[in-house]
Amino acid sequence: MRHRHRPAGDAGDRLGQHQGCAPLSPPAQGSLRRGRPRRTGCRIVPRKRWSYEWFIALRYLRSKRQNRFVSLITYISVGGVLVGVAALVIVLSLFNGFESEVRERIIGERAHINVYSLLGDGSISEYDPLIDVILSVDEVVSAAPYVLEKAVCAPVPTTRNAAAGVIVHGLDIMSGRLATNLEENIAFGDLDLTTAPDPANPDGRPLPGIVLGRGLADQLGIVVGERVALGNIQGFSLTSALTPYIRPYRVTGISETGFYEYDASTAYVSLEESQKLFKLGSDINGIAVRVDDRDQAGHISEEIEVALNRHAEEIAESSVASSPPVAYFTVDWMQRNKSLFRWMTLEKWGSFAILNLIILVAAFNIASTLIMVVLEKTRDIGILKSMGATAASITRVFIIQGSVVGILGTLLGCVIGYVLCWTQRTFEFIALPPDIYLIDALPVRVDPLDFASVALGSMLICVLAAVYPARKAAGLVPVEAIRHE
Repeated sequence: MRHRHRPAGDAGDRLGQHQGCAPLSPPAQGSLRRGRPRRTGCRIVPRKRWSYEWFIALRYLRSKRQNRFVSLITYISVGGVLVGVAALVIVLSLFNGFESEVRERIIGERAHINVYSLLGDGSISEYDPLIDVILSVDEVVSAAPYVLEKAVCAPVPTTRNAAAGVIVHGLDIMSGRLATNLEENIAFGDLDLTTAPDPANPDGRPLPGIVLGRGLADQLGIVVGERVALGNIQGFSLTSALTPYIRPYRVTGISETGFYEYDASTAYVSLEESQKLFKLGSDINGIAVRVDDRDQAGHISEEIEVALNRHAEEIAESSVASSPPVAYFTVDWMQRNKSLFRWMTLEKWGSFAILNLIILVAAFNIASTLIMVVLEKTRDIGILKSMGATAASITRVFIIQGSVVGILGTLLGCVIGYVLCWTQRTFEFIALPPDIYLIDALPVRVDPLDFASVALGSMLICVLAAVYPARKAAGLVPVEAIRHE
C-alpha cells in the first residue's frame, strides 16, 4: 500500500481541524514584544494588556522548579524591606508624638508671643494702650501684662534648712487677662493668688496666695496650705549693707508641666504682689499674647511688632518732648524654644538615616537575588534575545522584579507600621510611669507625609538595586548565553 508523504504543516492543520480547532500559525515576528501569549482554542495569540516582561519577571521571582533557594532569598528580601519600612514609620510616629507632647506643654504653660521694650531697663509703664493695639491685630485672642523676676524662696518657719532660687511670674489673674493655660497644669490645690487669711493662722494678717512648681515644692518640702517667703535679692550682696526685701505667702496650689527644670524653678503670684515685691510701682516687664493659630505665631508676631512701633512713632510725633519713641520687639514661642525643637528635629532625622540602613541591607539582598536569577536564567535570556527580545525588554524584566519586591515590602511595612501605631494610640499597650514622664503611655502621632516619604524612598532604593543586575542581563550575548551551562 502506497503512502503519500504530506508536509508536517498539513498534518498539523488536519489534526487541528479534526479536533475542532483553528490551524496553528507561527507567531508574528515581535509578538513577544507585544505581550504574553494567550491561548484561544488551539491558537496562540498575544495578550495586549499583559506585557510579557511582567509575565517573565513574576515567573523568575517564584523560581519553583530550578532553584528554590532563589525564591527563599526573594522572600527574605521582601521581609527585609518590610521590617525596615515598618521600623521607620513607627519610630518617626513616636518622635512626632513626643514632639507634640512637648509643644502642648510648652505652649500651654507660656504665651505664644512675648512683647518687650527696649527702653532703659526694659520695663513698660503705660501698657493699657499697648494691649489695645495688640488686640487690634487679627488672630490675637488675648494679651496680658506680666512681671518676670528672680528671687529666693524659703519655707516659713525657717526651721528647715532649705532655700532655692526661683523665677517669679506675676500674672494679672484678677482682671481675667491670662495668656497661658496655667490653670490646666494645677496638680494640687487651685489657682488662687488673692490675698486672704491664712487657714493655719486665721487671726493673723491676710497673706497673698502663691503657686509653686512641683519640683520646687518637693525641693522645699512644701505642700498646699503651708507658707513660704520670697526674697527680692536685687542689689543684695554679702558685702553690701542692703538686706533682701522679704514677703510671706500662703501656698494655694502646685503646678506640674512635665519639665523638671521649669517646675523646679517657677513660682506664680499676682501681678500686684510681684510689683510690690520687686518695687516696680505700676510697671511691668512684658506683655504675653495668645493667638488663634499658634503655627502662625511668627507671622503674627511681626505684625504686632510693626503695629506697636507705629503706635510709638505716632506718640512721639504728637508729643512736645523730643524724647525718642519707645521701641518694642516680639519673640514667638518657636524663637524662644528654637534650640529645643532643632535638637528634636535633628534627632528624628538622624534616626531616620540610621534606620534606612535596614532598607539598604534589603536592597543588597534584592541585588544579590537578581544576580543569581541572571546566572540561573542565562540560557533563557539568550533564547529570548535570539527570538527578538531587545536589551531594553530584558532590562525591564529585572527592573520589574526589583520593583515588585520593593513595592510589596513597602506596602506591607506601611500597613504593619500603621496598624501598630493605631493600636498603641487606641489601646495604649506600652505604658510609661506618669510620675516620671507625666504621660501614662507612649505617645504616637501618625503623619501621612512621613509615610509617603518612607514609601517613596524605599521603592526608589529597591529599584536602584535592580539596575546593575538588569544591565548585566541585557548585555549578555545570545550565542554565548545559549551555550551557558
